[in-house]
Amino acid sequence: MYKVKVYITLRESVLDPQGTAVKRALATHGYEGIQEVRIGKYMELTLDESVKDVDAAVKEMCERLLANTVIEDYRYEVEEVVAQ
Repeated sequence: MYKVKVYITLRESVLDPQGTAVKRALATHGYEGIQEVRIGKYMELTLDESVKDVDAAVKEMCERLLANTVIEDYRYEVEEVVAQ
């Protein structure tokens, strides 16, 4: 079995109004020195052993469904998990 952690973030060139709002809110609560806040998505997928090429499968899932590749970047980590 495989555990896949997928991280999706807006591209650096894309404005992040949600991140800007969070940065402002943090400042109003007294948190200083924050240069930038970027908001993203995190997903965990569990794949069974029947998936032959995990990297290819995850890349295809990200590019076809999970991420909007026009404005978002993604990265992922694959961890082999021993079933209990």
